[in-house]
Amino acid sequence: MGRLRASWLLAGFVLSALLLMPVQALALKFRWPLAKWLPNRYHRFLCKLIGIRVVTRGEPYQGGACLIAANHTSWLDIPIMASLQPSSFVAKSEVAGWPFFGTLARLQETVFVERERRTRTAESRNEIHARIAAGDRLVLFPEGTSSDGNRVLNFKSALMSVAQLTIVNGEEDREDDLVVQPLSVAYTRLHGLPMGRRFRPFFAWYGDMDLFPHLWEAFSLGPIEVVVEYHKPVTIREIGNRKALALYCEEACRRGVIQAITGRFDPQPSEAPADADTVEMPARRAAV
Repeated sequence: MGRLRASWLLAGFVLSALLLMPVQALALKFRWPLAKWLPNRYHRFLCKLIGIRVVTRGEPYQGGACLIAANHTSWLDIPIMASLQPSSFVAKSEVAGWPFFGTLARLQETVFVERERRTRTAESRNEIHARIAAGDRLVLFPEGTSSDGNRVLNFKSALMSVAQLTIVNGEEDREDDLVVQPLSVAYTRLHGLPMGRRFRPFFAWYGDMDLFPHLWEAFSLGPIEVVVEYHKPVTIREIGNRKALALYCEEACRRGVIQAITGRFDPQPSEAPADADTVEMPARRAAV
């Protein structure tokens, strides 16, 4: 049954992507509004297809320009986050050259950065800032790599320097601080049962794992449940400097992951919206 499920999901994933790629490419070329909401709808479909039940806690920042700083576990993080709201991502430059997945990343207007070249940090920072100022919601993975899903790695502060730049409010002609919101993603359940440390790495993609064999293995095991938590948004003015900002986001994400995988909170989720396999859980006030 595992092989049959994996075959069905892999075929559905590839075929649906191939069907929508030309549509998204045209939407980007002619700057149709479709280019912003089509990826969001596609990722909702993808989560349903794969069997990912997304449970949300907290509230996404809605007050203006915002950078999301998230922990990174798997390629599955992308459809999970993008299914919740229209988003683009910041990824290492190597991703642009990947077959198939590189094309998908470009169609989602990913910002590619050269993490190994410090001389390009300012250029990448300015590109990220320009995109956010234009109204895009960007997701940054400050760990710089992915983990095994059982922990959160140290957040690097280099690209957090974008928070030192202000956003011009065109309507009122004032400069506002860029808001940064930590977002934790934790893989918690498999077939409705606690996933545990043994099975979580099957859904994490890290180290020198090959992508397609990992896809096959993950598809053969599901369905799964993932907890996504929006933490308190802050500005660099409130925190002090980019290193303190990176540490704040790291600690918030680590706390969110630990609480989710240990089940230390006990809120009751509401019913899932009709168009997505997503439920919301009442936020619990967390110490920061």
